[in-house]
Amino acid sequence: MVREDFAYPLPANLSSAEATPLLCAGIIGYRALRRAEMRPGCRLGLYGFGSSAHIAIQVARHLGCTVYVMTRDERHQQLARQLGATWAGAADAAPPERLDSAVLFAPAGHLVLPALEALDHGGTLALAGIYLTDIPTLNYERHLFHEKNLRSVTANTRRDGEELLRIAAEIPIRPQTTSFRLEDANRALLQLKRDGIQGSGVLLVGEH
Repeated sequence: MVREDFAYPLPANLSSAEATPLLCAGIIGYRALRRAEMRPGCRLGLYGFGSSAHIAIQVARHLGCTVYVMTRDERHQQLARQLGATWAGAADAAPPERLDSAVLFAPAGHLVLPALEALDHGGTLALAGIYLTDIPTLNYERHLFHEKNLRSVTANTRRDGEELLRIAAEIPIRPQTTSFRLEDANRALLQLKRDGIQGSGVLLVGEH
């Protein structure tokens, strides 16, 4: 049993495996979109395209955003295009146009600089990771001038979860999942370390 205020009602049109990524990667990705001040129809950049980003792009496209994805793996670039990205390129590539908002999902501090440089005047970059390597020295005029905003993402709120699950049912969001039995958790972690999982990995408890 769990207290009601510690639980969320799940959309009926999603399986357990599909709903699982929404309650971790999905919520923090949605929080990052909010911290980046994403608005309907804006130009959005996503740096890194793993579990959170592949859910976030579905929310952004549902809201009519033009999405550009910068990620090092060609398989992830292909998935981004399949999910509606207008353009996908290398992790440090410059998008074809200036961005209103951007989210850095990759834990690579050196990508903060090209992400800031890609922002239009007044644009906002949200750093979504709980870990990030050191950020190189910024050049004020090149990276931060024109009232650009740099924000961190620490934790999600209940509002984030409720809004995401409502939107997930509307779209409906379809997370890309790779399932593993619980006893194969170490194999799942190894694949994750090697960047071998497309979308989200899900552990199945008591299922074979």
